[in-house]
Amino acid sequence: MVKGLYTAYTGMINEQKRMDVLTNNLANAGTNGFKKEGATSQAFDAVLAYKIKDASEGNHLSRRLGKNHPGVKIGEGYTDFSQGPLKTTGNTYDLALTDSGFFAVEYTNKAGETSVKYTRDGNFTLTQDGRLVTRDGDPVLDEDGSPIEIDPLLPTQINTSGQIIQDGRVAATLQVTDFEDYDYLERYGENLFQPIEGAQEKEAAAQVYSGSLETSNISVVTEMVNMITVSRAYESNQKMITTIDGTLEIAANQIGKI
Repeated sequence: MVKGLYTAYTGMINEQKRMDVLTNNLANAGTNGFKKEGATSQAFDAVLAYKIKDASEGNHLSRRLGKNHPGVKIGEGYTDFSQGPLKTTGNTYDLALTDSGFFAVEYTNKAGETSVKYTRDGNFTLTQDGRLVTRDGDPVLDEDGSPIEIDPLLPTQINTSGQIIQDGRVAATLQVTDFEDYDYLERYGENLFQPIEGAQEKEAAAQVYSGSLETSNISVVTEMVNMITVSRAYESNQKMITTIDGTLEIAANQIGKI
């Protein structure tokens, strides 16, 4: 009986985690360049089998199974890096990437520490002094890793190679970076990413399109359907707890009187 309560409880916790991920996705449905997140689950039998096959303590030593209980275990979260739809804005400094790759920006935290972050959000602006920045004011970097500065008074064109052309010459070239394995990228804020230890850069296959923005790759309809599914699963586990609780009450208050 008690094991049944625990199994239903772990199911509720897992569905709550999935709901948190879904609501975060929906909240960022209008965020440019946002990549949707997901959550995985692991069944008890999969976790148990993994533990039994674990040879980290030696092949001839008896091992405790540890805190493996019946029920579901919250697995790892993941990010879907698939391409989002493009929308046309007509603004020269609104940039979108096709295929794989990221824009590089110089990010400064509240402590004044500067680092390079990567984003698919190309909603950039040219300041009065000619600096190309994000909507939060972070400088956009060129292929040499320096903040891009151009003449704000000259007409500007940006080609698919990321070259910023003014007065018939290349004034700067956008840095577009890609990585061998996206498992070595972690999310930083809404739509920034930062590499972790083991990340390896590679040449990006993406092309730059001026006058367009990549929107979120979230399907609102799909996320709403998933939310309904999660809600139904949560309610099922809740009813299971109520049923088992009623059975325990009968066992304690009625059968005990016999």
